[in-house]
Amino acid sequence: MLLLGRSNILHNINMNITIVCGAMVMFLLFPACSGRHKELGGAITNRDSLPILDTRGVTTLISDSGIIRYRIKTEEWLVYDRKSPSYWAFEKGIYLEKFDSLFHVEASIKADTAYYYDKARLWKLSGHVAIQNLKGEKFNTELLYWDQNKGQIYSDRFIRIVQPDKIITGRGFESNQQMSAYTIQKPEGIFYVDNTSLSDSLKTDSIN
Repeated sequence: MLLLGRSNILHNINMNITIVCGAMVMFLLFPACSGRHKELGGAITNRDSLPILDTRGVTTLISDSGIIRYRIKTEEWLVYDRKSPSYWAFEKGIYLEKFDSLFHVEASIKADTAYYYDKARLWKLSGHVAIQNLKGEKFNTELLYWDQNKGQIYSDRFIRIVQPDKIITGRGFESNQQMSAYTIQKPEGIFYVDNTSLSDSLKTDSIN
């Protein structure tokens, strides 16, 4: 794992631990980050089995080329740089947002558990996974992979997509990183709904 230097703290939110990792990108991640820790693990007795970073109660703003592009919220953030393969662990849940140049949210992801394999630039999201794209469409599944090298998001599990006028369900899913062009490999149903029913559904499924 490459070490990119010390973080700049921009603002203190929630657990007094907002970290800005200069030049590190969360959605297009470079491999490392360091920061101040609210709570650290015990003394190192076996370096290979312990995380280099153990941070709790985090709300982090991340900049790319000096512009804030990402926000991450998690209760626990562990970085295992000497595991094979090395990875980042978010075993108590994660919420991610990506901003455009005007600080508008381009995408958001929420998952019960997440792992990021930095060498492969691969995310694995599991549990209750919820995504919202720019068009306001909502995606729900139990397992999702995000291959940043290929620019693809995919799953072989059941998926539910809420669109403005209908709900689509099926198994097997492939998409681009923006979740704007996608296909369901095995569609199971399309359910058209009126505005009132859809509004109630969107409120129930809200990930904000």
